[in-house]
Amino acid sequence: MSSVRKDELRQVLEEKKTELTTRLERINANLRRGYEADSKERAKQLEDNEVVDALGNEAREELAKISAALQRLGTDEYGICVECGLPINEGRLEVYPYADECIDCAEFDEHRRRHS
Repeated sequence: MSSVRKDELRQVLEEKKTELTTRLERINANLRRGYEADSKERAKQLEDNEVVDALGNEAREELAKISAALQRLGTDEYGICVECGLPINEGRLEVYPYADECIDCAEFDEHRRRHS
């Protein structure tokens, strides 16, 4: 992969990281706000907070993947599947720039998770 292409991907990853960090800050602020005195309203807020917390967890996981991809970009490991060691298709990296597995390994892992 060319250094120009790596620079483009680094920029995409940095932008996504900034977007997710901002989203996570809003989620955390939402979770810290107080609850209503009304018990019905409080129950609804607690339920909403569970959903918001799940979204926060997803954002944190995605941020971790992006950080790992940015580290790999500085080495020869970027674009190489962590499972089988083969190159990850550039089309996959275009769509999912923090992919650390080739499509075959990712599909295998997904299949295994669904059936465990």
